[in-house]
Amino acid sequence: MRGFGELEAVIMDRIWDRDSEHTTVRDLYEELCAEREIAYTTVMSTMDNLHRKGWLVRERAGKAYRYWPSLTREEHSARVMLEALESGGRPDLVLSHFVDQISAEESAGLRAALRRHTARQTPG
Repeated sequence: MRGFGELEAVIMDRIWDRDSEHTTVRDLYEELCAEREIAYTTVMSTMDNLHRKGWLVRERAGKAYRYWPSLTREEHSARVMLEALESGGRPDLVLSHFVDQISAEESAGLRAALRRHTARQTPG
């Protein structure tokens, strides 16, 4: 996932999978340590880094913090796509290559999204 280190991506995926449920470091640590050897302080510092970078929001809950994502997974993906479009050379060619690579179902979804966008932009 662009913009995230390996552990950051794992943590963000776990948090996004929670459907915006507030999450503590302890919650994620317990999940992760069941699958890999990891220190509590590593999870804590990674979540703190994600907060400082603006990917997580937090509020104090007793001595700990509760965290939740500042963007949905889809909003993040859209941001990554926009960054790729802006930095990938000619936007028309980038879009053309993108459309060449997507499935018929994805193409239909893209057309539907463009129709919704156009309808919102049209006055009256």
